[in-house]
Amino acid sequence: MTVQGKPRKAAIAAWIGSALEYYDFFIYGTAAALVFNKIFFPSSSPATGTLLALATFGVGYLARPVGAFVLGHVGDKFGRKRVLVTTLVMMGGSTFLVGCLPTYDQVGLLAPALLVVLRLMQGFSVSGEQAGANSMTLEHAPEDRRAYYTSFTLNGTQAGQIIATAIFLPIAALPEDQLLSWGWRVPFWLSVVVAVVGLVIRRTLEETPAFEQEVATDTVAKMPLAVLFREHWQDVLRVVVAAVIASVSTIFTVHALSYAVNTMGLERTPMLWVGVLANVGAVLTIPLWGRLSDRVGRKPVFVGGSLGCAVLMFAYLWSISIGNYVLIFIAGIVMFGIVHSATSAVWPSFYGEMFTTRVRLSGMAIGTQIGFAIAGFAPTVATAVAGTGPESWLGVSVITAVVCLINVAAVATAKETFRVPTEQLGVKLPERVKA
Repeated sequence: MTVQGKPRKAAIAAWIGSALEYYDFFIYGTAAALVFNKIFFPSSSPATGTLLALATFGVGYLARPVGAFVLGHVGDKFGRKRVLVTTLVMMGGSTFLVGCLPTYDQVGLLAPALLVVLRLMQGFSVSGEQAGANSMTLEHAPEDRRAYYTSFTLNGTQAGQIIATAIFLPIAALPEDQLLSWGWRVPFWLSVVVAVVGLVIRRTLEETPAFEQEVATDTVAKMPLAVLFREHWQDVLRVVVAAVIASVSTIFTVHALSYAVNTMGLERTPMLWVGVLANVGAVLTIPLWGRLSDRVGRKPVFVGGSLGCAVLMFAYLWSISIGNYVLIFIAGIVMFGIVHSATSAVWPSFYGEMFTTRVRLSGMAIGTQIGFAIAGFAPTVATAVAGTGPESWLGVSVITAVVCLINVAAVATAKETFRVPTEQLGVKLPERVKA
């Protein structure tokens, strides 16, 4: 394969793998918002059942930091490819088993307990997916197009959301008794196909030149985590804080859907279509934001996207509160499909460029997954703090805006890296001068 073809193949593999992996991850979020309160928590009040169902969505994020430490170590010591194959096998298996679970009416408390166990397996798996795919793509990419190529990882994530939501559209249209008896299981069973296709694709990947160079020169870190926290602890902390921007995604994907359907009584189908169209917009705009970031820098694009989300979440949730479908579609597509895409396009390269090859996967995995763990509970926290009433949209919007401003502060303190040569990424200034 030509030198020019390898970055393209890595980007395509990252896109497809992420799409398949996040299909699994987001069908769970959709099911948690729409049906799990009735299947696994029927003895609770509707409000409490919804809160518990959303909490199981957040539980998956608890396993992500643990998985990040384990899979980050594996990826930096044994290679990116091994991590990418492992994550798909774990995710596909755990997701399929969710579709096989008995309900609360059949086995009582054992049903939600098993649901939580499988959700933890999902979280462990996904912890290494984006960091592995980002590392693989960044290390294959030309220096002047790193953001563009790595943006395809998040582009695939959005595609996974499209597939997950699209699968649920006909399922959600089923009569209530069919939806709750067997319909909700179908998207989870389809993960078998997801896992097989993804595994075939990932096994054909070549290891990155940067990691192969480390192997050839015997410079692979024996204890990557020790190196990471000795030399890059500030970068890890910065990524943790910046990564809470993922709260915008979880609020949009899970909380807003639950608020619209369960609180405001809006129809499931049009609300699912908002997610589909917003993610279609994201698939189209993420590469464009990546190209812009390669020209003007990571920070301007990232900060602009975060500030835009802080404002537009008010418009989106308010439009749900008044039940205006036209405004819901416009606000949702603009916020998530266009503006939030600026942050999604930039962070895969921006975070990865903070670390050297020796600890890149560990640094990204640990930093993002701790931040994402916080973001994973954003729907639960927002529901608990703001309540479940029609006026709760304002409190949730304020919480989201605060999260966005925290992200802006973290990004603003980071160094601009879009013009730093790949071999010097993550190298501290004294080391560059000495070299």
